[in-house]
Amino acid sequence: MRTAYKARVYPTAEQAAVLNRAFGCVRLVWNTVLAWRQARYRAEGVTTSYAQTDRYLTELKRAGRHDFLYEVSSVPLQQALRHQHAAFVNFFAGRAKYPRFKSRHGRQCATYTRSAFRWRDGRLFLAKLADPIAFVWSWPEVDPTTIDPTTVTVSRDSDGRWYASLAVETATEPVPAPATSSHTGIDLGVTHFAVLSTGEKIPNPRHLERKAKNLARYQRRMARKQRGSGNRAKAAAKVARAHTKVRDARADFLHRTSARLVRDHDLIVIEDLNVKGMIRNRSLARAISDAGWGEFRRQLEYKTRRYGRHLIVIDRWYPSSKTCSACGHLLATLPLSTRHWTCPDCGTRHDRDVNAAKNILAAGQAVSACGADVSHAGPSRMRSAAKQEAQPARGGIPRL
Repeated sequence: MRTAYKARVYPTAEQAAVLNRAFGCVRLVWNTVLAWRQARYRAEGVTTSYAQTDRYLTELKRAGRHDFLYEVSSVPLQQALRHQHAAFVNFFAGRAKYPRFKSRHGRQCATYTRSAFRWRDGRLFLAKLADPIAFVWSWPEVDPTTIDPTTVTVSRDSDGRWYASLAVETATEPVPAPATSSHTGIDLGVTHFAVLSTGEKIPNPRHLERKAKNLARYQRRMARKQRGSGNRAKAAAKVARAHTKVRDARADFLHRTSARLVRDHDLIVIEDLNVKGMIRNRSLARAISDAGWGEFRRQLEYKTRRYGRHLIVIDRWYPSSKTCSACGHLLATLPLSTRHWTCPDCGTRHDRDVNAAKNILAAGQAVSACGADVSHAGPSRMRSAAKQEAQPARGGIPRL
């Protein structure tokens, strides 16, 4: 199993200067090669392979105008070419967007392979650095002297914090969590972050909304500073730190929530939400983005695989809110403003979100019972198990 440990790094001033130089060279190589790729395609109509970019980098170094590229390790530069080649492969396969040029603003990173770093007794030595780089190990159950990293990615966020991500190959698989015989369906929302089929409602913390006033004040201060000045850089750092607090709080909430759900339930069923389409609604775009539904699904996917749980993603077009979970009656329309409704067939009074969660669970159990793959991983545009039925059928409770 492949895993990674992301540790906080505290480089000295000399080490920071060397790493910043490496970041600049990696950015230069990426942008130069990407521009050359585009110009070559427009002029000749041909694609570029990794071997051709490798030869172009060699010519770039020998041209004499980029002698400073010899001052940094060549490994991060080669890794930048590999990452760009993988980005184009993913783009042509429809898994990612077209690769973009890198900016000097924002997150910077450089990747080192085994030939460019040493890991000795839990200490990290990077190429071009005489002394080990200091970091904080945050996993007391893991002895850092026993791991053997394959790659190390050093990064610097826009708020000035440094990190090192150590990729490790482990031979042992994680121990599956004990069975609980509990199943749950999850209906994600904005008013409540998630509503479970058990009736539990998980509040939406609205991290961005709670910090919106501070962010607006910091951004106004930055806007009043002269571009390129030191004061503007300091103001931009404050804005970045404010965004970092929001991002960290959101990540902590999502990890805690997903871990609890995976620990307490053997089967979890969610909807295949079209988040990209939903954020086009200007009234709800900020609230939906702040909720982090896509990241929540990603965490559920890898945590259910790791701990032996099952995750089912049902069809996004399944009418979970309009279907009565008691008798299966389907309403013709149900406005978003209607939060409670009464079934005209059986007279059951429904909470819109709880009813949707119950129908989502029933649809997932139907998919699981018919032998479909109960573990669905990948981006939201992948077809769910409910869509892969041979006959045009929908999971749910049949009408009697």
